[in-house]
Amino acid sequence: MSDLSSLWVYLSASPLFHLTLTLVAYLLGLTLYQKAGMTPLLNPVLLAILIVVAVLALSGTPYERYFDGAKFVHFLLGPATVALAIPLYRQFDKVRRSGLALMVSLLSGSFVAASTAVLIAWALGGSEQSFLSLAPKSVTAPVAMGITKELGGLPSLTAVLVITTGIIGAILGPYVLNFVGVKSWAARGVAMGTASHGIGTARALQVNEEAGAFSGLAMGLNALATAILLPLIWFWLF
Repeated sequence: MSDLSSLWVYLSASPLFHLTLTLVAYLLGLTLYQKAGMTPLLNPVLLAILIVVAVLALSGTPYERYFDGAKFVHFLLGPATVALAIPLYRQFDKVRRSGLALMVSLLSGSFVAASTAVLIAWALGGSEQSFLSLAPKSVTAPVAMGITKELGGLPSLTAVLVITTGIIGAILGPYVLNFVGVKSWAARGVAMGTASHGIGTARALQVNEEAGAFSGLAMGLNALATAILLPLIWFWLF
């Protein structure tokens, strides 16, 4: 028993262990997701988060130590986002023909995503700081945290809200789109990318390449629009 305890102490202190934990957790989540027929309810990102949180909680490992080992995966978010240009390039003709509809959808979706979050927080008696942390929840995490920091919100709270929004969007988004009768893959992709950023885009890519291309474009343009417009609107209003 003492040998096992010593081994665990050694492994838990190793950066490689936490990187391996992250990758194994995602592979387990992905396997369960595929075996269940790729149902959105078993989103692999959600399953991976649950596995990692359970291991960290049971082992008493602080998040800072875990992140020191897993930050290589965090670094790969940049190249993964850039790689979304590949399906976008393949669908470029369709994107060009849908330019006007795409811009109207993005601007309205970005406005609704931010305003509804702030209104809900206001109705529940939230503080100004919570409004600022909630407003960019549908933007990809690095941009959302930067917006929140500049406006005076809590970037850590924004990060949690962004991830939660992405997972909820990836899980419920397909059901909502089916319910309202959206059949166009381009429209479904724009909705997923605008509302649930990278996690929703990953889900869209798994289903259809056209949806994934439009989702990736919507995610990037929504981040740009929110980063420019949200601070201007906030300072103009308040």
